[in-house]
Amino acid sequence: MSNTSQTLQRSRSGLFSDGFDIGQMLLKGRAFFALIAIIIVFSFLSPYYFSVGNFLTMASHVAIYAILAMGMLLVILNGGIDLSVGSTLGLSGIIAGFLMQGVTLKALGVTLYPSVWVVVVLSCALGAVVGLVNGVLIARFKVPAFVATLGVMYVVRGIALLITNGLTYNNLSGQADLGNTGFNWLGFNRLFNVPIGVLVMIVIAIIGSLMLNRTAFGRWLYASGGNERAAELSGVPTKRVQILVYMASGVCAAIAGLILSSQLTSAGPTAGTSYELTAIAAVVIGGAALTGGRGNIRGTLLGAFVIGFLSDGLVIIGISSYWQTVFTGGVIVLAVLLNAVQYKKRAKPAPKASPQQTGKPA
Repeated sequence: MSNTSQTLQRSRSGLFSDGFDIGQMLLKGRAFFALIAIIIVFSFLSPYYFSVGNFLTMASHVAIYAILAMGMLLVILNGGIDLSVGSTLGLSGIIAGFLMQGVTLKALGVTLYPSVWVVVVLSCALGAVVGLVNGVLIARFKVPAFVATLGVMYVVRGIALLITNGLTYNNLSGQADLGNTGFNWLGFNRLFNVPIGVLVMIVIAIIGSLMLNRTAFGRWLYASGGNERAAELSGVPTKRVQILVYMASGVCAAIAGLILSSQLTSAGPTAGTSYELTAIAAVVIGGAALTGGRGNIRGTLLGAFVIGFLSDGLVIIGISSYWQTVFTGGVIVLAVLLNAVQYKKRAKPAPKASPQQTGKPA
């Protein structure tokens, strides 16, 4: 079996591949069990928590984190990190706000009001460009991912501040006579009583799962994240994979920015500050290895729901925002510790063969 196939097989190993072990079951399913525990605890603490309406409202908040986290997962599977997603989210909203206010072409003496679909496409294209810059810096110029994405994070945030002069775009609903209405559809409308943001999250999750499990790109991604040199020797286009995952992360950040701006009906240059840390936390809580090559969409979604449902539950029962930060930080630290335990056990070296087994003299 090739190195690529072996890496992929380890990444998707079954829950009971080594026999039933209650400890391993709890360890591997920790995000799911944590989510169930959060729901049970807050349902007892507040009569308003356990209801379909509240769950859908919380899910619409979680959708933003989850979309960001799914893009971040692709980068982490590749063994990288993307600190620019929060800034990209903010810039995406700013570009949407800028376009919704109308684009004046002084040379022609006209003001254009793009339709909402044009706004969405251009914002997503911007996210892809930011991701492309990250990917080229990292794959072609060998800039460490942390440094490259940190620099891009500041550049993108600075561009958002320059465009708005530090101000916020308000009233993004558009005007019917200008043909640019419908932006609030992303944040407020529902289909079959499910918020549009949640449906977008589900669609991205399905596409991501199919890509990781059913395509050559998914196999390349797991292989290059597990052992980049071995994957490259096996014919995997590692540089192309690296650039594409950062572009995908940028697009996910742009989509999250559009949904957030629609929910707030405004776009500010500081939107998304520290969201990159929340995205990384969701990926880690979901069981992905920060060293790359291990993780899946399902776990990342659960991680995002753990963070979102915990934060919203603390708000509902009236806990101080300072304590919310403490609780969230504690959950992240615990998740990292459990990840270390899980992957340390997997990496445990096989015992050396005895002289009788090898047939060599002692």
